[in-house]
Parts: sequence; structure tokens; C-alpha cells
Amino acid sequence: MGPHSLATASGLLLGTTGASMLTGALVGWAAGGWGIGLLIGAIVGIPLSVFVVYKVYTSGGATA
Repeated sequence: MGPHSLATASGLLLGTTGASMLTGALVGWAAGGWGIGLLIGAIVGIPLSVFVVYKVYTSGGATA
């Protein structure tokens, strides 16, 4: 399996989205509404995770 496989992309998507949701939930919990924070984290996390995968796959260190 190469360094840029489907599993790598899936892991980056899930990890980035999950981290964003966790951060949103913690910020929301501190502000008094963890559910809204979780939702905002998911909304921010989806495009963020796509951007992370894009940056990894278009980096200069990519090998064929």
C-alpha cells in the first residue's frame, strides 16, 4: 500500500472532521451549548478535512 492510498485519505477525512467536532463541542460546552458547538464543528470540519486531504495529496513529497 502506497503512502497516498484510499485508507490514508479516509483516515485524514475522519480524523480532521472528528477533531473539529470535538473542538466545537468543547467550545460549545464552555459557552453553555455543546450540541450547537458540535454542529458548528461538523460544519467547519467537513471543508477543513477536504482541504487537508487536498494539501497532503498535492504536496511536493508525493510519490507515484
